[in-house]
Order: sequence, then structure tokens, then C-alpha cells
Amino acid sequence: MVAIAAGTFRRTAIERSDQRVAWERTDQAFFAAGACHVLAWVCRESYPDREIGLAGVRFVGEPHAFHAFATWDGWAYDHAGWNSETDLLAVNADFEGRPLERLTITSTLDEYCVEHASRRPDQYWCDPLPRARAYVARHTPPWR
Repeated sequence: MVAIAAGTFRRTAIERSDQRVAWERTDQAFFAAGACHVLAWVCRESYPDREIGLAGVRFVGEPHAFHAFATWDGWAYDHAGWNSETDLLAVNADFEGRPLERLTITSTLDEYCVEHASRRPDQYWCDPLPRARAYVARHTPPWR
């Protein structure tokens, strides 16, 4: 796949206010905007034999990340599959039209949700974990 900015799939007002409407979006849209953090943690859990890291991007000076992704050896995994992390960061900065900063995530998923005003898995219309596992399984990791 080719890296695609998460903002391409930014939720509408109704998708932000109605969890069922947000849930019914395509998998890519759902995991690009609204559940990217869930996908990143599931990716890491899916490959326990690899040192999968977690990262996020935010606008310079802002406290919260607007997109989270998994990392491994210069690669990044998000809604667009595995791409070079450099490409992922560049397409997001280009789309947003302003500088972004990368942050390394070392917290648990629950801690991240609190720190970055994101939903925990139990706060979605349905459990996003099985959906995320199936989505991760669709993408061949770079080491294969």
C-alpha cells in the first residue's frame, strides 16, 4: 500500500457524536481516524516475537497526538498498511499543511487513552479488538 494521511478519513461531526455511525465506516476509515491507537496496540500484540514500537504524531505545541501507529525497523503500520515511517510522517505533514512532531509512546493503551483524550476499546459501539486483529492480518509485515 501507499502511505495515506490519516486526515483524509477525518470523522464528520455526526461520526464524532454517534458511535454507531463511526463504527459503520470502512475499516480503513475507522482505523485512520477514531481507532488508530487501537490498531497500533493490536499490531504490537500480534507480533510478540518482534520489537514493535508505538508512536504518534501531533501538531507542534499541542498536547494530544492525532494519529498513532506501530513501528518496526524504519517501518510504520497504520490504516494504510506497512510503509516507511518517513513516508507516513511526510504525507501527514503535507496533508495537514503545518509542522508535526513525532512522539514515542511508552504507555499502556489505557494510559494513552487518558493522556490523549482517546476512547478505550470498551467505549466503542462494538469491541474494536477483533476488527483490528482481522485488519492487521490482511497486511504482510515487512520482515516476511
